[in-house]
Amino acid sequence: MVRVNRLVKLIVIILCCSVLLSFCFWSQCNQPNHINNEDQRPDTGGNLNYQARFHNRDTNSLKNTKDLSTTDLKYHDIDCVINGEYRIKCRRETSEVFVPFSFVQKYFEIYGKISTEDGFEKLAWEHSYSTVHRPREHYSPGGVFMSFEFYNVEERDRVRCISGMEGVPLSTQWTPDGHYYPIQISQFGLSHLSKYLTQGEPEVLILEDGEDDHLENWILPDKRYKLQLQKDKSLETTVVEFTTSDSMKYPGISIPADEKDDFVLCADLRFASNGSITVTIETPNLQLFHIHYVLSSKLISLDGHDIYYGLGERRGQWIHITRTVSVDFDKGLALKFNKVKRTKMKLKVSRITDVSVRGHGWLDNLTLSTTAHLDNFYNAANWLVYHQNDRGGWPIMVQRSLIPGVLELPPGWYSAMAQGQAMSLLVRAYLRTQNTKYLQAAVDAMKLFEIDSTQGGVLTKFADRYDWYEEYPTTPSSFVLNGFIYSLLGLYDLKEVTDGEDSKMASKLYSNGMQTLKKMLLMFDTGSGTFYDLRHITLGIAPNRARWDYHTTHINQLLQLSVIDDDPLFKNTAQRWMDYMKGKRSKHN
Repeated sequence: MVRVNRLVKLIVIILCCSVLLSFCFWSQCNQPNHINNEDQRPDTGGNLNYQARFHNRDTNSLKNTKDLSTTDLKYHDIDCVINGEYRIKCRRETSEVFVPFSFVQKYFEIYGKISTEDGFEKLAWEHSYSTVHRPREHYSPGGVFMSFEFYNVEERDRVRCISGMEGVPLSTQWTPDGHYYPIQISQFGLSHLSKYLTQGEPEVLILEDGEDDHLENWILPDKRYKLQLQKDKSLETTVVEFTTSDSMKYPGISIPADEKDDFVLCADLRFASNGSITVTIETPNLQLFHIHYVLSSKLISLDGHDIYYGLGERRGQWIHITRTVSVDFDKGLALKFNKVKRTKMKLKVSRITDVSVRGHGWLDNLTLSTTAHLDNFYNAANWLVYHQNDRGGWPIMVQRSLIPGVLELPPGWYSAMAQGQAMSLLVRAYLRTQNTKYLQAAVDAMKLFEIDSTQGGVLTKFADRYDWYEEYPTTPSSFVLNGFIYSLLGLYDLKEVTDGEDSKMASKLYSNGMQTLKKMLLMFDTGSGTFYDLRHITLGIAPNRARWDYHTTHINQLLQLSVIDDDPLFKNTAQRWMDYMKGKRSKHN
């Protein structure tokens, strides 16, 4: 009986163990496989929508550093063969192929960068790097010129500096030596007037106006230096007379400024000796530099921490100077350091510490201000008046080579764009001052519009029928679009303010040009952008596509013309050209 009980117990134990082992084995077989084997996973890509697969913000968050290898996304490298000519490395994920943006950017001429917003990275790209500026509802020959309030001509790399002798930019376009380029000078003046009209009057800090009966703010190094108030009969005002050594080895008579915002220096000066005026500036890293404005014909030079600008050999006469100190500092340093190095070294104006004078002379209206737009505007207008020749033009004294050996202009050529923009500037100077010297110079500028380009003028014809005013009067003609339209705006400004024969002539030239523009405008439409000129027609060579900043200039010009002329051609064409900037193209067959 005992043996039977033992046998039963053994059988029960064996059965329990068998059941337990079977259960464990069954459970293990039904557990998911955690081995990292991508090939054994079921392809669920077809069951996931595009948004879930490629726009999961969780994988894009800078706050979540989850390893992408643990997600459902998978990819492998694949070669992309470009037009059968070369190959690049790409990535494939199911049915999608991802091409490196660095390749896409260069291949399709687009512009983009990665940025962070609310902790998430994003890639934003654009087809154009330039901006369209909508015109005002009304256009006036005395008002803002197009969108020139956004221009900063003096800061351009092609501007060597603002001349201390002329008060206008000196261009390095086409020559490293520098030359006075009438287009750049007119744009300088038009931009400053446009800024003045949109920004209003500047903030001004008066350092010295000669009106106080004490000069206690000035610092005299020793008793040999003299400073006194004196009545100037020619100006009918009180000025400050100063007497110091004119040597740069010795300190001048100085007045503290401690100015961190107003970086435009203005002053009226008359020197009896070889004098100078100096601005001392401080950089963010607390270095001190000195910008000296001296009686010299040397344009600009740099010697260590001293920058020199020549005011010309003008002893004994009153000189009005207007200097943007921050620009003068940057242009001076550019003689030695490139822009990247200047930025890394933090070489910019953070503070004007003081202003000093040397030599024997007289001073009045010494100020620091945020801007001096009207001074710069009149400097440009006066330069045009003083440098216009008997042909009514401003010859450009450098060689211009559009296509070497084919489309070339020797020094001394004229430009319809220069003539037109000068007209726009001079008309505005006349309307502000009522001084007829400005209006007469603008009228005289029309002379070259009636002279054929082969004879030294700016007039050419397309198909022996349509009058065109050449920015670059080459043979054969190049038909540059933006320069032509600028010349039309100048003629429009002139015809609006003149009368009699002058008005008839300006109206005729303007009307002929507008008729041409309306007939030829669409010849510049590529279907995805615009042509800069028509060399592909006149020379039978590859076309010259306008880069985006010129393309937007074309648009801005058409939008401005649509305010002046209600022909729908201008507005409709401008809209289509704006669409090109977003990657849209005209339809194909």
